[in-house]
Amino acid sequence: MSDIILFGGHGKVALLATRILTDRGHRVTSVIRNPEQEGDVRAHGGEPRIADVQQQSLTDLEDLVRGHDAVLWSAGAGGGSVDRTWAIDRDAAVLSVQAAARAGVDRYVMVSWSGSQLDHGIPQDQDFFAYAQSKMIADAVLRDSDLQWTVVAPSTLTDDESTGRVDWDGSSSQVARADVAHVVADVLEDPSTAGRTIRFNDGATPIADFLRG
Repeated sequence: MSDIILFGGHGKVALLATRILTDRGHRVTSVIRNPEQEGDVRAHGGEPRIADVQQQSLTDLEDLVRGHDAVLWSAGAGGGSVDRTWAIDRDAAVLSVQAAARAGVDRYVMVSWSGSQLDHGIPQDQDFFAYAQSKMIADAVLRDSDLQWTVVAPSTLTDDESTGRVDWDGSSSQVARADVAHVVADVLEDPSTAGRTIRFNDGATPIADFLRG
């Protein structure tokens, strides 16, 4: 059993991952901004912790993550303002990586985006540029750390039912949130995935086999 701290605990992927992880016997502390979301977190097996990541200092985040076995970052502005995207998807995410290193929490899993790379191709005059750029920067900082990191990088998310199968072969450009949650949970339990960026879509390969590959 592991003690996991999950940032962005009320997101759809986060709630699904919380249910999977707690059903497997892990403890999940879900960091959320809105106290009205506490019931949803508890209904999925998590223990809510109220904190606005946009307002947290490095020391605040260090105090939050200390004592846990793993950090799971699934927070994001969710298509809000560009300024909020920079503040959460870039700045707060980077601070959380630094906080984990300072607190001695070695395992860190970042939920990112499949296009998160230096040449992401999003024009600077589009609002989505802030998201793409933020994800690219946060992932790069994480990869440059000494943490046991894994970047989970799905493509466009859907609310389809889980198939338990994924791929990265160009046959699809989307993936069910339920399958992303399964990938997240399996990655957290599998230390051999450390040091990997795992990009994926819907596919035909069972998740366990895909992760071994």
